[in-house]
Order: sequence, then structure tokens, then C-alpha cells
Amino acid sequence: MAKFESELKMEKIKRVGILGGTFNPPHIGHIILAQEVLNKLNLDKILFIPANIPPHKNASLIEAKHRLKMVKLSIEGNKNFSLLDCEIKRGGVSYTVDTLRELRKIFPSYEFYLIIGSDLAKDFNTWKDYQEIMKLAKVVVGKRKEFPLEDNNKFIPVDILEIGISSSLIRDWIKRGWCVRYLLLPKVFDYIVKRKLYL
Repeated sequence: MAKFESELKMEKIKRVGILGGTFNPPHIGHIILAQEVLNKLNLDKILFIPANIPPHKNASLIEAKHRLKMVKLSIEGNKNFSLLDCEIKRGGVSYTVDTLRELRKIFPSYEFYLIIGSDLAKDFNTWKDYQEIMKLAKVVVGKRKEFPLEDNNKFIPVDILEIGISSSLIRDWIKRGWCVRYLLLPKVFDYIVKRKLYL
């Protein structure tokens, strides 16, 4: 975190998006969502923050080192994207509010934009200290047709390119022996194949 903190402070940035999740694995849908929000809200940076243990998902996770590496491979070469491993290093259950508190303490002058999908927005009031989350960051919702956004006053809605890809779909296809090459960044696909992940 110390090295990342110094690098980020050296850059002339003000508006920072936060995209968390298990990234189990990261796929092109994650990258498209991040890029669309960056473009449409004129953000300076998107932080990808893989969860250690997610509070809202029950899917078994592969080792954190693999998920971190795959995110790193996914965002390689994009100067507007950065990987932050604070939730992995913190251990335990990864609560968004804890991450935002940590980031706010280090970067008090930044504007933070928490990016979630509209599938998560409907249960947002069940998140730990969700009201504090909304004070620490503006909550951006990538709109999806199958999960209509009910409360536009609470969130910043963003129309996104709809791609019916999910990490669970990719894991299922791999178990079936189906090709997932075109659902992932090429280096991530190669990484999964080489290490025989999700079989």
C-alpha cells in the first residue's frame, strides 16, 4: 500500500472510481464496465480491488494470488487502471466500508466513486454501514435491463454496454470443457489454461 500510495499521490488525479469484487475470474465485462464509467463520468483512475472473502457471495474462491495476478494481466497497459490488494492483505471478510475508510484516510482530497451493478443496487441497504459508504463515496450503478434501478436518487446511474458474461458462467463453461477464450483477456485465458484453474 505504501508504494501504491506514493505513486498515486504523484499523479495529478482527483476523481477515482473503485471497482471491487471477487474477480473469480476477471473477464471482459469487468473491463468494459470500468472503461465506460471512466469515460462517462470523466474519472482520472479506476482502482480494481479484489475481495479477500466477499460478504455477499458463496462461490468457492481460488487462491487470492491467482485472482490478483489475473486482474493485473487484465489491466496491463492501461494507465488509467490500477490494482490495489488492500482487502487481500487485510484478511477476513472484505467490507467495502472498511476499504473506503482506509482510502479516505490516505487520500482525503479525492472524490471516490464506488462502481456496482444494478443487480447489487437492489440489496445495497443490506451492506455493512451502507449509509456511511454513501458519505465516503458516490455510488455509481451500471444499469442492466434485467435488474431495473428503482432508486435513482440514491445512486448515479450509468448506461453500460450489456454483455451477458459473468465469472460464474465462465467457471461453469470451463467445468463443461467449453471454450471461454473470447470471454477473457488473452493473457488471462492463457493463465487459466496453463494452471488448469476452475477444472
